[in-house]
Amino acid sequence: MEMSALLEFEVLIPWLLAMVFGIFVGSTPGLTATMAVALIIPITYHMPSEAAVAMVIGVSFTAIFAGDIPATYLRIPGTPASAAATLDGHQLALQGKGRAALMVNLFCSAIGGLIGVGILIFSAPLLARFALSFSFFETFWLCLLGLALGVVVSSDRITAAIMATILGVLFSTVGGDIISNQPRYTFGFDALLPGIQFIPAMIGLFGVSEVLRNIQSGDHTSRFTPVPEEKGNPWGALKSILKYRWTVIQSALTGTVIGALPGAGADVAAWGAYGLVKKTSKDPDSIGKGSIEGVIAPTSANNAAVGSAWIPALVFGIPGDAVTAIVLGAFTLYNIPIGSALFTGPDAQAPVIFTIALATQFLLIPAGLCGILAFGYVMKVPRRILMVAVLLFSVIGAYALNNQLLDVGVMLSFGALGFIFERHRIPLPPLILGIILGPKVENSLRAGLTSFSGDLAPMFTRPICLALVITLALVIILPLLQRFRQRSQAPLD
Repeated sequence: MEMSALLEFEVLIPWLLAMVFGIFVGSTPGLTATMAVALIIPITYHMPSEAAVAMVIGVSFTAIFAGDIPATYLRIPGTPASAAATLDGHQLALQGKGRAALMVNLFCSAIGGLIGVGILIFSAPLLARFALSFSFFETFWLCLLGLALGVVVSSDRITAAIMATILGVLFSTVGGDIISNQPRYTFGFDALLPGIQFIPAMIGLFGVSEVLRNIQSGDHTSRFTPVPEEKGNPWGALKSILKYRWTVIQSALTGTVIGALPGAGADVAAWGAYGLVKKTSKDPDSIGKGSIEGVIAPTSANNAAVGSAWIPALVFGIPGDAVTAIVLGAFTLYNIPIGSALFTGPDAQAPVIFTIALATQFLLIPAGLCGILAFGYVMKVPRRILMVAVLLFSVIGAYALNNQLLDVGVMLSFGALGFIFERHRIPLPPLILGIILGPKVENSLRAGLTSFSGDLAPMFTRPICLALVITLALVIILPLLQRFRQRSQAPLD
């Protein structure tokens, strides 16, 4: 690949079209960034390698951002990495500040992506080696830490959050056992052997439950947002980002570190950054109620994680997430080597890949603005029509995953569950995290015990395991001490 080829029309036009495609796929609930990359790969077979790589990188970054658009306006994450964006982003949309929140979201996505790609460029070999030092036990503790952070984020309802987390983990056990392949909780449905699919569950919890809530309210004539939508402008977004610049940097670095760990992904990175900002914010009580910091944290982290997920993939051929797993297979078609040959020698192609990734962050801004403006017109549609469209797209998104009606049933069931949870003020994020991380907790624990012949000592004596155990203990103990201190200082009646 040659650097000069990036400026040619046969590269630029497919690159931009792929980013537009990423906006469309990412903003459609049920169509994930992984699916967007998988759909774009066949189109790249007969293209120059520069155009092929540009299309793949462009669609992956834009799809992750675009998932935040319906998450903000409709409380339906477009992609799993956008689930954390439903919290503060949607609250701001209900206040008529949806466009302003998405402007902040867009610039933070670009900034987070630049930080993630920048660290990819300068620290790829070092971080990749660190990621390789993770055994199954390290992954087990990391996933437990993610579950604990999900509970901490919902610290005002900690008992309900723990219950939701446990329920989510229980849902994740449905399907064939990973070792014996014996059915668990499938009730005779062979279609449940692969387990409960996360996408239909997520669409149901956030999409169908919203439809049910609107039906209950009886308000079918008004527009979706209860107050007039403010215009929002890039300068206002940049001022907010400047005000919370340390949150941007902290969240992007968090996303970069988590994204570099094999299997973690942008969704775990987003929740990790959100949990961290909940603990470090000067106004933690505002997080989850329409805080700009709550918008900045997950979106800075997930795009940074997209960039850093390429670290183990490019250096050692180990995919950091599902997207890079697909990309590694595609690179063989493009005759792009993996490993040291990518970075050294006369045919080193890493500089071109890095240039494409950096340029994509700048192209993301105009592409994202078009997506925000286009979706803004959707919000002018009366609520009853919009809710019918939400339900229709939810059914299509759930069915399109495996082309089976069982996924639609799963979606409707989780929609009813989400509606009941919200009626009783039980938080949904811990349930989502339980479903996402439950299989990783079980698989890593059982694989670790198998690889160490049942010896539990390495779970606590390996250096990284010990550090994660200490961190997990602090995450659990510190909120309890804080609650005890607040109660002790409360005036007696």
